[in-house]
Amino acid sequence: TLQLQQPQDKVLVTAGETFTLTCTISGSGPVGPVKWLKGWGSRNEIIYDQTGTFPRVTRAVDGSNTDFTIHIRDVRPEDSGTYYCVKFRKTLHGGSEVFQHGNGTEVSVRAKPTPPIVSGPGHRAGPGQSVSVTCTAGGFFPKDISVKWFKDKTLISAQQPQITPGQTSSSYKMSSTVTVMLQEDDVHSWLICEVQHATLTAPLRRTYKLSNTLRVSPRVHVVADPPSPIEVNKTLNFTCHVEGFYPEKVSVTWLENRTVMNTEILSQPVKTSQGLFELRSTVEVQATQERNGSVFTCRVVHDAQDPVSGTAALRIAAPAGEG
Repeated sequence: TLQLQQPQDKVLVTAGETFTLTCTISGSGPVGPVKWLKGWGSRNEIIYDQTGTFPRVTRAVDGSNTDFTIHIRDVRPEDSGTYYCVKFRKTLHGGSEVFQHGNGTEVSVRAKPTPPIVSGPGHRAGPGQSVSVTCTAGGFFPKDISVKWFKDKTLISAQQPQITPGQTSSSYKMSSTVTVMLQEDDVHSWLICEVQHATLTAPLRRTYKLSNTLRVSPRVHVVADPPSPIEVNKTLNFTCHVEGFYPEKVSVTWLENRTVMNTEILSQPVKTSQGLFELRSTVEVQATQERNGSVFTCRVVHDAQDPVSGTAALRIAAPAGEG
Protein backbone atom coordinates (compact mmCIF):
# COMPACT_ATOMS: atom_id res chain seq x y z
CA THR A 1 0.00 0.00 0.00
CA LEU A 2 1.02 3.55 -0.71
CA GLN A 3 2.08 5.89 2.08
CA LEU A 4 2.37 9.62 1.44
CA GLN A 5 4.32 11.66 4.02
CA GLN A 6 4.08 15.44 4.17
CA PRO A 7 5.73 16.11 7.56
CA GLN A 8 5.87 19.91 7.71
CA ASP A 9 3.07 21.60 9.63
CA LYS A 10 4.13 25.24 9.33
CA VAL A 11 6.90 27.05 7.42
CA LEU A 12 7.90 30.66 8.02
CA VAL A 13 10.00 32.22 5.26
CA THR A 14 11.21 35.73 4.47
CA ALA A 15 10.30 37.37 1.16
CA GLY A 16 13.04 36.88 -1.43
CA GLU A 17 14.28 33.63 0.11
CA THR A 18 13.79 30.02 -1.02
CA PHE A 19 11.70 27.55 0.94
CA THR A 20 11.37 23.77 0.77
CA LEU A 21 8.19 21.68 0.83
CA THR A 22 8.88 18.05 1.77
CA CYS A 23 6.87 15.09 0.47
CA THR A 24 7.89 11.42 0.13
CA ILE A 25 5.98 8.39 -1.11
CA SER A 26 6.69 4.77 -0.23
CA GLY A 27 4.97 1.52 -1.17
CA SER A 28 3.10 0.90 -4.37
CA GLY A 29 -0.07 2.55 -5.53
CA PRO A 30 -2.16 3.17 -8.62
CA VAL A 31 -0.91 4.79 -11.81
CA GLY A 32 -1.23 8.60 -11.72
CA PRO A 33 0.72 11.81 -11.16
CA VAL A 34 1.85 13.51 -7.95
CA LYS A 35 1.19 17.26 -7.81
CA TRP A 36 1.60 20.11 -5.36
CA LEU A 37 -1.53 22.21 -4.88
CA LYS A 38 -1.92 25.48 -3.03
CA GLY A 39 -5.31 25.65 -1.33
CA TRP A 40 -7.91 22.94 -1.40
CA GLY A 41 -11.23 22.52 -3.19
CA SER A 42 -12.33 24.62 -6.13
CA ARG A 43 -9.95 27.47 -5.30
CA ASN A 44 -6.77 25.41 -5.55
CA GLU A 45 -3.86 26.32 -7.77
CA ILE A 46 -1.29 23.91 -9.23
CA ILE A 47 2.14 24.85 -7.88
CA TYR A 48 3.99 21.95 -9.45
CA ASP A 49 3.35 18.89 -11.58
CA GLN A 50 5.73 16.84 -13.69
CA THR A 51 4.50 18.11 -17.05
CA GLY A 52 4.06 21.89 -16.71
CA THR A 53 6.69 24.65 -16.47
CA PHE A 54 7.03 26.36 -13.12
CA PRO A 55 9.92 28.85 -13.32
CA ARG A 56 10.34 29.35 -9.56
CA VAL A 57 10.00 25.66 -8.61
CA THR A 58 12.68 22.98 -8.72
CA ARG A 59 12.63 19.33 -7.59
CA ALA A 60 14.97 18.36 -4.76
CA VAL A 61 15.63 14.99 -6.42
CA ASP A 62 15.11 15.26 -10.15
CA GLY A 63 13.07 12.44 -11.70
CA SER A 64 12.57 10.55 -8.42
CA ASN A 65 9.47 8.38 -8.06
CA THR A 66 9.58 8.49 -4.26
CA ASP A 67 10.80 11.96 -3.29
CA PHE A 68 8.53 14.76 -4.43
CA THR A 69 10.16 17.48 -2.31
CA ILE A 70 10.28 20.88 -4.07
CA HIS A 71 12.10 24.19 -3.60
CA ILE A 72 10.28 27.46 -4.35
CA ARG A 73 12.58 30.45 -4.76
CA ASP A 74 12.19 34.25 -4.70
CA VAL A 75 9.25 34.05 -2.30
CA ARG A 76 6.59 36.77 -2.40
CA PRO A 77 3.98 37.69 0.23
CA GLU A 78 1.24 36.26 -2.03
CA ASP A 79 2.91 32.83 -1.76
CA SER A 80 1.40 32.58 1.74
CA GLY A 81 -1.14 29.77 1.99
CA THR A 82 -1.50 26.04 2.62
CA TYR A 83 0.26 23.62 0.28
CA TYR A 84 -0.76 19.98 -0.29
CA CYS A 85 1.19 17.11 -1.77
CA VAL A 86 -1.41 15.04 -3.69
CA LYS A 87 -1.24 11.59 -5.34
CA PHE A 88 -3.81 11.21 -8.14
CA ARG A 89 -5.21 8.01 -9.64
CA LYS A 90 -5.96 7.77 -13.36
CA THR A 91 -9.62 7.09 -14.14
CA LEU A 92 -11.04 5.07 -17.03
CA HIS A 93 -12.10 8.13 -18.95
CA GLY A 94 -8.60 9.61 -19.12
CA GLY A 95 -9.13 11.96 -16.15
CA SER A 96 -7.74 11.63 -12.65
CA GLU A 97 -9.03 11.76 -9.11
CA VAL A 98 -7.40 12.33 -5.72
CA PHE A 99 -6.08 9.09 -4.28
CA GLN A 100 -4.17 10.36 -1.24
CA HIS A 101 -2.95 13.71 0.05
CA GLY A 102 -0.83 15.18 2.83
CA ASN A 103 -2.19 17.18 5.77
CA GLY A 104 -1.03 20.47 4.28
CA THR A 105 1.90 22.77 5.08
CA GLU A 106 0.94 26.29 6.11
CA VAL A 107 3.41 28.77 4.64
CA SER A 108 3.68 32.31 6.05
CA VAL A 109 5.90 34.80 4.27
CA ARG A 110 7.61 37.40 6.41
CA ALA A 111 7.98 40.65 4.49
CA LYS A 112 9.83 43.83 5.38
CA PRO A 113 7.93 47.10 5.58
CA THR A 114 8.52 49.60 2.78
CA PRO A 115 10.59 52.65 3.77
CA PRO A 116 8.31 54.96 5.75
CA ILE A 117 6.82 58.09 4.20
CA VAL A 118 6.17 61.11 6.43
CA SER A 119 3.68 63.81 5.45
CA GLY A 120 2.67 66.99 7.21
CA PRO A 121 -0.31 69.32 6.83
CA GLY A 122 -0.87 71.10 3.53
CA HIS A 123 -0.77 74.54 5.15
CA ARG A 124 1.45 76.41 7.59
CA ALA A 125 0.64 77.18 11.21
CA GLY A 126 2.09 79.56 13.76
CA PRO A 127 3.71 79.16 17.18
CA GLY A 128 1.18 77.91 19.75
CA GLN A 129 -0.83 76.05 17.09
CA SER A 130 -0.87 72.26 16.78
CA VAL A 131 -0.09 70.33 13.61
CA SER A 132 -0.43 66.63 12.82
CA VAL A 133 2.25 64.68 10.99
CA THR A 134 1.65 61.13 9.67
CA CYS A 135 4.05 58.27 8.99
CA THR A 136 3.00 55.37 6.73
CA ALA A 137 4.62 52.10 5.66
CA GLY A 138 3.25 48.99 3.96
CA GLY A 139 3.93 45.56 2.55
CA PHE A 140 4.89 43.88 5.82
CA PHE A 141 4.10 40.54 7.44
CA PRO A 142 3.52 39.52 10.20
CA LYS A 143 1.14 42.18 11.49
CA ASP A 144 3.04 43.28 14.62
CA ILE A 145 4.93 46.53 14.07
CA SER A 146 6.06 49.29 16.38
CA VAL A 147 6.41 52.99 15.64
CA LYS A 148 8.28 55.52 17.75
CA TRP A 149 8.35 59.27 17.22
CA PHE A 150 11.14 61.60 18.27
CA LYS A 151 11.30 65.38 18.24
CA ASP A 152 15.00 65.98 17.69
CA LYS A 153 16.36 63.44 20.20
CA THR A 154 13.40 63.29 22.59
CA LEU A 155 10.84 60.47 22.44
CA ILE A 156 7.33 61.92 22.10
CA SER A 157 4.00 60.19 22.58
CA ALA A 158 1.84 59.32 19.59
CA GLN A 159 -1.38 57.41 18.96
CA GLN A 160 -1.10 53.65 18.47
CA PRO A 161 -0.45 52.92 14.78
CA GLN A 162 -3.50 52.00 12.69
CA ILE A 163 -2.81 48.64 11.02
CA THR A 164 -4.97 47.55 8.06
CA PRO A 165 -4.74 44.83 5.38
CA GLY A 166 -2.35 45.79 2.59
CA GLN A 167 -2.57 45.48 -1.18
CA THR A 168 -2.21 41.70 -0.97
CA SER A 169 -4.16 39.58 1.49
CA SER A 170 -0.89 38.48 3.07
CA SER A 171 0.58 41.87 3.94
CA TYR A 172 -0.31 44.83 6.13
CA LYS A 173 0.08 48.58 6.07
CA MET A 174 0.26 51.00 8.96
CA SER A 175 -0.29 54.67 9.63
CA SER A 176 0.88 56.55 12.73
CA THR A 177 0.05 60.17 13.53
CA VAL A 178 1.68 62.52 16.00
CA THR A 179 0.43 65.97 17.01
CA VAL A 180 2.90 68.65 18.06
CA MET A 181 2.45 72.22 19.21
CA LEU A 182 4.70 74.50 17.22
CA GLN A 183 7.17 76.91 18.79
CA GLU A 184 9.07 79.80 17.26
CA ASP A 185 12.39 77.93 17.51
CA ASP A 186 11.01 74.86 15.69
CA VAL A 187 12.58 76.27 12.55
CA HIS A 188 15.54 74.03 13.47
CA SER A 189 13.49 71.04 14.75
CA TRP A 190 13.01 67.62 13.18
CA LEU A 191 10.45 64.90 13.74
CA ILE A 192 11.69 61.35 13.28
CA CYS A 193 9.42 58.36 12.62
CA GLU A 194 11.14 55.10 13.57
CA VAL A 195 9.60 51.80 12.44
CA GLN A 196 10.62 48.46 13.99
CA HIS A 197 9.52 45.05 12.68
CA ALA A 198 10.56 41.42 13.18
CA THR A 199 12.10 41.31 9.69
CA LEU A 200 14.41 44.30 10.29
CA THR A 201 17.89 44.19 11.76
CA ALA A 202 17.78 47.96 12.36
CA PRO A 203 14.75 50.27 12.51
CA LEU A 204 13.68 52.22 9.44
CA ARG A 205 13.73 55.97 10.03
CA ARG A 206 12.29 58.94 8.20
CA THR A 207 12.65 62.57 9.18
CA TYR A 208 10.40 65.58 8.72
CA LYS A 209 11.50 69.19 9.14
CA LEU A 210 9.04 71.23 11.18
CA SER A 211 10.15 74.25 9.17
CA ASN A 212 8.03 72.71 6.35
CA THR A 213 4.89 73.62 8.29
CA LEU A 214 5.95 76.49 10.57
CA ARG A 215 5.01 80.11 9.99
CA VAL A 216 6.36 82.90 12.22
CA SER A 217 4.80 86.28 11.42
CA PRO A 218 7.00 89.38 11.36
CA ARG A 219 7.13 92.26 13.83
CA VAL A 220 7.10 95.56 11.93
CA HIS A 221 8.13 99.03 13.09
CA VAL A 222 9.19 102.22 11.31
CA VAL A 223 11.98 104.53 12.44
CA ALA A 224 12.57 108.09 11.16
CA ASP A 225 16.13 109.37 10.76
CA PRO A 226 16.65 112.12 11.75
CA PRO A 227 13.68 111.99 14.13
CA SER A 228 10.83 114.50 13.78
CA PRO A 229 10.36 117.38 13.95
CA ILE A 230 12.61 118.27 11.01
CA GLU A 231 13.43 121.55 9.28
CA VAL A 232 11.56 122.27 6.06
CA ASN A 233 13.15 121.00 2.80
CA LYS A 234 15.61 118.73 4.58
CA THR A 235 15.55 115.05 3.57
CA LEU A 236 14.96 112.25 5.97
CA ASN A 237 14.84 108.43 5.81
CA PHE A 238 12.05 106.23 7.04
CA THR A 239 13.33 102.70 7.69
CA CYS A 240 10.99 99.78 8.09
CA HIS A 241 12.31 97.00 10.34
CA VAL A 242 10.67 93.65 9.53
CA GLU A 243 11.86 91.13 12.12
CA GLY A 244 11.66 87.48 13.15
CA PHE A 245 9.68 85.90 10.31
CA TYR A 246 9.65 82.50 8.57
CA PRO A 247 9.52 81.45 5.73
CA GLU A 248 11.43 84.17 3.89
CA LYS A 249 8.85 85.10 1.24
CA VAL A 250 7.68 88.61 2.07
CA SER A 251 6.61 91.74 0.19
CA VAL A 252 6.96 95.31 1.44
CA THR A 253 4.91 98.29 0.20
CA TRP A 254 5.28 101.91 1.31
CA LEU A 255 2.29 104.26 1.49
CA GLU A 256 2.24 108.02 1.99
CA ASN A 257 -1.03 108.73 3.74
CA ARG A 258 -3.09 106.19 1.80
CA THR A 259 -1.33 106.37 -1.54
CA VAL A 260 1.18 103.73 -2.60
CA MET A 261 4.62 105.26 -3.17
CA ASN A 262 6.26 104.02 -6.35
CA THR A 263 9.58 103.32 -4.68
CA GLU A 264 11.58 100.43 -6.06
CA ILE A 265 13.39 99.56 -2.88
CA LEU A 266 13.85 95.84 -2.72
CA SER A 267 15.90 94.46 0.07
CA GLN A 268 16.69 90.80 0.59
CA PRO A 269 15.75 89.01 3.81
CA VAL A 270 18.72 88.08 5.99
CA LYS A 271 18.78 84.92 8.09
CA THR A 272 19.33 85.30 11.82
CA SER A 273 21.09 82.85 14.11
CA GLN A 274 17.67 81.57 15.28
CA GLY A 275 16.91 80.52 11.70
CA LEU A 276 14.29 83.27 11.25
CA PHE A 277 14.57 86.12 8.74
CA GLU A 278 14.71 89.89 9.01
CA LEU A 279 14.60 92.68 6.47
CA ARG A 280 15.02 96.46 6.30
CA SER A 281 13.45 98.76 3.74
CA THR A 282 14.20 102.49 3.58
CA VAL A 283 12.53 105.39 1.73
CA GLU A 284 14.02 108.83 1.36
CA VAL A 285 11.57 111.72 1.73
CA GLN A 286 11.92 115.49 1.31
CA ALA A 287 10.27 117.41 4.14
CA THR A 288 8.17 119.91 2.15
CA GLN A 289 5.62 122.13 3.88
CA GLU A 290 2.63 120.33 2.32
CA ARG A 291 3.92 117.04 3.76
CA ASN A 292 3.61 118.30 7.32
CA GLY A 293 1.62 115.67 9.26
CA SER A 294 1.85 113.08 6.48
CA VAL A 295 1.79 109.48 7.69
CA PHE A 296 4.19 106.97 6.13
CA THR A 297 3.16 103.34 6.37
CA CYS A 298 5.23 100.24 5.74
CA ARG A 299 2.84 97.43 4.82
CA VAL A 300 4.21 93.89 4.95
CA VAL A 301 2.50 90.84 3.47
CA HIS A 302 4.05 87.58 4.68
CA ASP A 303 3.19 84.09 3.44
CA ALA A 304 -0.19 85.22 2.02
CA GLN A 305 -1.38 86.36 5.47
CA ASP A 306 -3.16 89.60 6.34
CA PRO A 307 -0.81 92.62 6.11
CA VAL A 308 1.18 93.77 9.12
CA SER A 309 1.95 97.51 9.20
CA GLY A 310 4.16 100.03 10.92
CA THR A 311 3.76 103.82 10.65
CA ALA A 312 5.59 107.07 11.36
CA ALA A 313 4.48 110.66 10.84
CA LEU A 314 6.45 113.52 9.29
CA ARG A 315 6.46 116.71 11.42
CA ILE A 316 8.08 119.91 10.27
CA ALA A 317 9.71 122.13 12.85
CA ALA A 318 8.55 125.71 13.05
CA PRO A 319 11.27 128.06 11.66
CA ALA A 320 13.47 129.60 14.34
CA GLY A 321 12.19 132.93 15.65
CA GLU A 322 8.50 132.11 15.26
CA GLY A 323 6.29 131.54 18.26
